Amino acid sequence: MVTDTDGYIHIIEYLTAHLSLFENSDEMPMGDETVMEIIEQELSEQIITLCGQNELLSFNQRNMVIREVDSIVYDLEEILSGVVNNQVTKKQQAFITEFATLIKNLFDTEIHSLP
Repeated sequence: MVTDTDGYIHIIEYLTAHLSLFENSDEMPMGDETVMEIIEQELSEQIITLCGQNELLSFNQRNMVIREVDSIVYDLEEILSGVVNNQVTKKQQAFITEFATLIKNLFDTEIHSLP
């Protein structure tokens, strides 16, 4: 659905262009939450919003979205493998929020092109 699109490739390139936010960060952590916990939280919130905005999605289409999100989380774990267990900083959280919104927008685009 989305992981095989050019848009997804561009979003991943955007992440890799901003890896310096996650590497060698001297900013103080915001709390106890890890980078991975924030990624999962932000993506979950965006997908809940997505499904709420697209009530006509079938059960199978919703499951396809969930599988795609699982694949995206796996990709993010691979890309950010060295920092996923680090406590998140304010700048990292802001970036993750923006990134999750971009993922939702990509899903919005794909859902609107479904037959």
